[in-house]
Amino acid sequence: MAHHNLKGGFMNTAEGFDSSTAMLPLLLRYAIEKRIDASPVTSIPVMSVTKAQLNNLTSDTLIRLGHSSLFMQINGQKWLIDPVFSDRASPFNFIGPKRFHQPPITLADLPDIDGVMISHDHYDHLDEASIKFLAQKTKHFVVPLGVEVHLKKWHVPSQAIHTLDWWQSVNLDGITLTATPTQHFSGRGLFDKNDTLWASYVIKSPESTLFFSGDSGYFDGFKAIGERYGPFDVTMIETGAYDKDWANIHMTPEQSLQAHIDLKGNKMMPIHNGTFDLAFHAWYEPLNRISDIAKQAQVSVLTPMMGQAISLKNIPDTQAWWNNI
Repeated sequence: MAHHNLKGGFMNTAEGFDSSTAMLPLLLRYAIEKRIDASPVTSIPVMSVTKAQLNNLTSDTLIRLGHSSLFMQINGQKWLIDPVFSDRASPFNFIGPKRFHQPPITLADLPDIDGVMISHDHYDHLDEASIKFLAQKTKHFVVPLGVEVHLKKWHVPSQAIHTLDWWQSVNLDGITLTATPTQHFSGRGLFDKNDTLWASYVIKSPESTLFFSGDSGYFDGFKAIGERYGPFDVTMIETGAYDKDWANIHMTPEQSLQAHIDLKGNKMMPIHNGTFDLAFHAWYEPLNRISDIAKQAQVSVLTPMMGQAISLKNIPDTQAWWNNI
């Protein structure tokens, strides 16, 4: 398949694609560029969640935990998507992007988890401490090709891991999960770039059809996914950490909205924002921009507070909570 690099590892499918970024100019920007509101000056509102609340959910439900981490109840099962509970999205616990807020629930307070989905191996999506904690209390781990190497190293049982290539599916107790393409890259160190695959997911239950983007630049794959699996009740789409210096691997809010339209989505939940400082824009800018342009395009956007339960049977209105900070 085109995304399998003959030299080993994986590659994006766009003709002439290059994910390399000149590090020296980027480091210089970080050193001298003036930042405005890179992080909140007061606390982000978080709705606390308890184990009892999660155990008592009666319908398909989404709960943002922060950044791209979500709790999902679907077909009666409890799933986590890209769970990052650590204080930093970093290989180190003393340096690197630090959380703006604590998760709405701790790892220790979670109920037993039926499954964990991972989109790719970057530190803001694959958190070693969280996976090690979840390893023995989770039935299933669904990951793109190669990511299983990390999980096995962290003592996740091999029989619990389901490894998918793009367009491959697994059915787990009535839920069908399909790994679909994104335009991104992978790697956790200096010498493992693109050794593992990156993916988005189509999540289908008897009641709901959902899409989770993982990380991606805008590309024609969204239209292909929409044609093949749409329409979607809710799309959870990366909207944040964009910049001119890495425009082909992260989307602007305008591109995120177009991806939602390409996917034939009904309601859009912007993710990949509100928790870590990963770019040069103000922390609230992605939420402001997507809200404004979605209103003009008459697209319904969900912006729940972290911890707010969104029942897919009766989706509530959400507020611009970031305007009060």
